Amino acid sequence: MSAAIRGRRNTVQKEAVRTALEEAAGFISAGRLHRRLNEEGSPVGLATVYRQLNALAESGYADTISGPGGQLFRACELDGHHHHLVCEACGKAVDIDPPDEEWISASADLHGFTVTRHVLEVFGRCAECSSR
Repeated sequence: MSAAIRGRRNTVQKEAVRTALEEAAGFISAGRLHRRLNEEGSPVGLATVYRQLNALAESGYADTISGPGGQLFRACELDGHHHHLVCEACGKAVDIDPPDEEWISASADLHGFTVTRHVLEVFGRCAECSSR
């Protein structure tokens, strides 16, 4: 396969991964996204899905969290640092306000820490999944 064809295929696959992530209803695993792409007729390798999702996360176009089942991804708007309430069953996510910065700083000070960054994800079940 020529470099030009490889490059084109790579671009098509990148776009397919990005579009599928944008269409996902919440956080989704790379494996689940890979299955969805292939079921819909977009043959993309699992390694390519992982590579593209990680590139999207590094560039700020995707959120990534570690959930009970492993790493999950979600397309995000570039609105800065935020936190999530995530359904463990379906992956639905909503942005939430974190505890205030004073609480974070006070907790760190109490234990002799200097805060360099923080991550807050809250996991549970959404109303639809809880009623099932």
